[in-house]
Amino acid sequence: MPWKETCTMEQRRSFIAAWLGGDFSISQLSVRYGISRKTAYKWIDRFKIEGITGLSDRSRARHSQAHRMADAVVEQVLALKRTHPDWGPKKLRSALYRSAPDEVWPAASTIGELLKSYGLVKPRRRRVHTPPYSQPLAHATAPNRVWSGDFKGQFQLGNGAWCYPLTLSDNYSRMLLACQGMAGPRLLPVRASYERAFREYGLPDRIRTDNGFPFAMCCLGGLTGLSIWLIRLGVLPERIAPGKPQQNGRHERMHRTLKAATASPPKGNFSAQQRAFNRFRQEYNQHRPHESLGLGRCPADVHEAMGRPYPERLPELIYPDHYAVRKVRCGGYIKLHGRSIYTTRQLVGEYIGLDPVSEDRWELYFGRLTLGLVDERLGRVIRPV
Repeated sequence: MPWKETCTMEQRRSFIAAWLGGDFSISQLSVRYGISRKTAYKWIDRFKIEGITGLSDRSRARHSQAHRMADAVVEQVLALKRTHPDWGPKKLRSALYRSAPDEVWPAASTIGELLKSYGLVKPRRRRVHTPPYSQPLAHATAPNRVWSGDFKGQFQLGNGAWCYPLTLSDNYSRMLLACQGMAGPRLLPVRASYERAFREYGLPDRIRTDNGFPFAMCCLGGLTGLSIWLIRLGVLPERIAPGKPQQNGRHERMHRTLKAATASPPKGNFSAQQRAFNRFRQEYNQHRPHESLGLGRCPADVHEAMGRPYPERLPELIYPDHYAVRKVRCGGYIKLHGRSIYTTRQLVGEYIGLDPVSEDRWELYFGRLTLGLVDERLGRVIRPV
């Protein structure tokens, strides 16, 4: 049994004093002080060896660690981490094994704990994820059915400026429709590049991208100014699942070829880099045969500019007659049966459609894009899972 809570050290001194008095047996002292005989003998033995100081609590830390990392190994791990500060535990362990495969190296988790104890691990920021895309990805069954867009990984030019190449391609013909170097992933330059491609090739049915800005952001439907503009044009934005670049595999494979041909090494400035992009695009479309298109055929042999013409004025969205149509007001709210329901500030001034599902539930649409389910009882939009 434990000591009483009053003052542990005082209780132990009192116990030893009673034992030294010799008036009670160990069994009687144990009952009197509410402890076991084993505990009583423990404190007596400590008192005999260390005196009154032996009655103090001791640290419960282990005196030795059987599998403690050797000092020499610690130094090697820390030296390698300082040389490569962006390497994680797995990569560090792999490099150590590569340098000395006969040695027994600590597990990646152990290396991680070591780095953490030395303050060499930065805690990850909590990522706010874009809402999941709620509709299946379409198959490219003809030219201009599905396009893919993305920023190939940024790289530094010879003059120190950063270049973010924006690319657009047709998934059916592999035609590289645009390859434009930009100073950053900004809305207006991306929209201008899209518009040039629309005027030259017509409007696609869908454009598939990842979840980065300006393609998507963390709000209802992942909507941005770019995706709202596309939906108004009748182009449905598609988004691959986070961490699944294989869902845009054809486009990603083209990026590897683009990097090898134009950015290894990078050019000295934006003008020179853009000239390299233009030469690559010409060769890729007109002269470079693509296995998947058939023997000797290039993207230009397969692609047809058969998309819908780019309109001079942005058309209004039209919803089926049975939909309830609401304009998104200041702050991102709509009125439904006298109740204010929040959607997103991105849609202020736009019209959205509500398709009745039951008496108090509605499917919420912006153009062809499903945004979620409006529940009047809850007074909010339930986002797709």
